Amino acid sequence: MRWPRLLVHGSAGVLALVSLGVVLWTGLEERGVALAFGVLITGGELARWTGARVREAAPLGAAGALAYALLGADAGRPTTHGVLQVITVVLAAALLASVPHIARGQGPMIDHLSRRLLSTAFCAVCFQPLYNRGVQDDWAGPAYALVLIALLALTALCDAVLAAALAHSRTRWPFAPLLRHELRALLGIGSAVCATGAVMALAVAVVGLWALPVFSVPLLLTQLAFRRYAAVRTTYRQTIASLARATEIAGYTPAGHARRVAELSKAVGRDLGLTGPDLTVLEYAALMHDIGQLSLIDPVPAGATAGLPTEEQRRIALLGGAVVRQTGVDGTVAVVVERQADPYRQQPVAARIVRAVNAYEEKAREAGPGGPLTALEELRLATAGDYAPEVVEALARVLARDSLTLPSVG
Repeated sequence: MRWPRLLVHGSAGVLALVSLGVVLWTGLEERGVALAFGVLITGGELARWTGARVREAAPLGAAGALAYALLGADAGRPTTHGVLQVITVVLAAALLASVPHIARGQGPMIDHLSRRLLSTAFCAVCFQPLYNRGVQDDWAGPAYALVLIALLALTALCDAVLAAALAHSRTRWPFAPLLRHELRALLGIGSAVCATGAVMALAVAVVGLWALPVFSVPLLLTQLAFRRYAAVRTTYRQTIASLARATEIAGYTPAGHARRVAELSKAVGRDLGLTGPDLTVLEYAALMHDIGQLSLIDPVPAGATAGLPTEEQRRIALLGGAVVRQTGVDGTVAVVVERQADPYRQQPVAARIVRAVNAYEEKAREAGPGGPLTALEELRLATAGDYAPEVVEALARVLARDSLTLPSVG
């Protein structure tokens, strides 16, 4: 399923070539304005956080591009730049800013550039022709602002669809959950980007280009605060991963077992439509699902709890939940850990996933070369009482996409 990605990249490439060719042939309109917005977008793209697992890694660059697409006047003087010039300026700024990122080995970020060009083009196509025909003369002040907000909402929706399509093509995860995740993310940094873009366009129309640095500061501060928050979350996850390794260090579970279960659980969760916080809870619970084994005097052979009597599984799970609560981790993670041995009809979705994936990993490891197929068949035979059928089928789909292989040990 690579065609959505090829379509997005191809469309962005054709648009970029046409825009660049026309502007080079006809020349730039209002070079000072184009230069000011080009510098703003370049600075925003240079500040792009390439290591961030966020929806918008360069919020200032996105806001600057949207503001230029929505720019109708400069200090009261009507502008004459059109859609193709907007695309050309955004393209040139993004390519210039990508040079340091590529030099540091962080890649050209083709998906990022394609999304930026297509979403900006959509916004400019919706606004610039109307403005150039003088339609804005019929709009009162508040109506003009409302039109900008409506166009930004449509642009944000367009960008969310593009992001979900690219992620679906790249990862083969279901499109609908990815789109829901993108739409939810709009309530965070996405709304700040849209608001800043609209405010910049309106401010430049009244006071001129001096508004650009003034209204860039709040978004820069927001980006800095988000980076700190993301760094804290990364440290938090690393702490949980370290706690999860306690069972491996103590010899209760095989090396890499918790990590493998967590990776496969996340893939199954995505296939079932989990996104955002639900996926985070699932990952943390999967990492710590065996921590209750530390209470055992005699370790279970190979840490394989799936074959233990039901009451023993529940005792270990309850002890694990108690340990998780003592660590200060979110209480919902503890609930998943302590309920992973309950009858599946009484379990939350995350507990159903952890139970099935843990059993699969243990059975596949024990069954030798044909382990994945054998383990999956055993889980399907046990769906009448032990494992949720929808989870086992989701696991089968994930394994089929990955050619029935487990995450590597290491």
